[in-house]
Amino acid sequence: MSDITVVGLGPGSADQISLGALEALREADHIYFRTKLHPLVPWLIEELGLSPADYTTFDSIYESAQSFDQVYREIVDILTGKVSEGASVTYAVPGHPAVAEATVVGLLEWARNTGKSVKLVPSMSCVDAVCSALGIDPTKGLVVGDAFELQGVFLGKPLLVTQVYSRLIASEVKLKLMQQLDDEHPITVIRAAGVPGEEMVAHIPLYELDRVPWIDHMTSVYIPAQSQVVPAAPGPTAEKCTYPLDPLVEVMKKLRAPGGCPWDQMQTHESLRRYLVEETYEVLEAIDKADWEHVKEELGDVLLQVVFHAEIAAENQRFDINDVIAAVTEKLVRRHPHVFGAVHVENAAQVSINWEKIKQRERELMGEEYKSILDGVPKGLPALTRAEKIQAKVAKVGFEWEDIAGALEKLLEEIQELQEAWKEKDRAAVHAELGDLLFAIVNVARYLDVDPEMALREATEKFIARFQYIEKAAAQKGQDLHQMSLEEMDELWNAAKKKL
Repeated sequence: MSDITVVGLGPGSADQISLGALEALREADHIYFRTKLHPLVPWLIEELGLSPADYTTFDSIYESAQSFDQVYREIVDILTGKVSEGASVTYAVPGHPAVAEATVVGLLEWARNTGKSVKLVPSMSCVDAVCSALGIDPTKGLVVGDAFELQGVFLGKPLLVTQVYSRLIASEVKLKLMQQLDDEHPITVIRAAGVPGEEMVAHIPLYELDRVPWIDHMTSVYIPAQSQVVPAAPGPTAEKCTYPLDPLVEVMKKLRAPGGCPWDQMQTHESLRRYLVEETYEVLEAIDKADWEHVKEELGDVLLQVVFHAEIAAENQRFDINDVIAAVTEKLVRRHPHVFGAVHVENAAQVSINWEKIKQRERELMGEEYKSILDGVPKGLPALTRAEKIQAKVAKVGFEWEDIAGALEKLLEEIQELQEAWKEKDRAAVHAELGDLLFAIVNVARYLDVDPEMALREATEKFIARFQYIEKAAAQKGQDLHQMSLEEMDELWNAAKKKL
């Protein structure tokens, strides 16, 4: 017997719940309904003869929680807590338990981490019901997305957006769709698909989506595929041969398949991390040298790493290279409404401000709680680059000096504090003050509009060139660097500065 049995209730009609699901509910000692706001629940209470003591609903959590993520976490915590107390739990959710159910995802992850068991008892999903009601064949390429996790508009395929809970959510979905689709693009809004007496369907243009008065938690939106094709640019560029990624993807699949390359077969996302970083830096080095043939080659190596990661993800049924391309294409369009939409901007500064607003709205739509304006700056960035990005973020809310004079004064202050720590032979203080000094230097670089990472890279390369001059000059004189005095090497250093 499973520790937790998750039962699908179907879209809302008694003829849409499976016999297995109904039997599992009959055998339950106590039923936990994710929500009582489901058309089948009143029928089940009567059919199964349930008293209020026989079931629990989580609707009160929806009313008190700050976000859906918090709702789902609390539900998972309650259910797993019951298992810890020795209970066997039966949990009932709308539709199919494996379709658009964040709580089920949480329960399955808990089971993997604890060695407990979760059994899913399916019924018809809302996707099945909508496809049946609208006469859609999903095998023709239907893309299904959750309104809260909508990753983008897939231009060549029809899209079904589920869980359009309210007119507010409908408005957000509309705005996202309108970034790529015409305002008049035809859509179908369907509520309570397959539920007798409650099903409602409206065929409307996209711009009217959030004007439909009867939108509720049982609403989905169907968007037919966009038929428009972007023409190729005129002139010689349009006639140039282009190469899809398919051949490279096929090569990578063969390398990873049985009989392929043993080294490629053993790689994981984690083992490939260092190579992605190394290949990226090799691109930067080629760009610094203006060696464009080498840039072409190194960009290919970076692309290979992207395809490698996508193939590993595809093998684990997470995503594939097409999903990667679709996601980044949609993101570019979504974050450039001044190019692909009706938003007007005057300059690059306004673009940057608008970009941050769009990113924040995206986080809200994804249900991510707002914690700090500094969220989103990766910890894996080089230290100088990360410091510069952090400083730029806080500057946008006015946390910065009026001009560079304040930043320079702070720099001198940090130098003084480092000297004092050094004189006191306080190793911990020296470590901390040196970090503060580097942070202050990055801030000065930002005021001067200088990339600190690139400035340090160039300074390092300059040092290497000058020191190699010293090595060559010493060798020509038959001298050994180990036996030369600092004054002699300094003399050659000054010569290198003049010559180079």
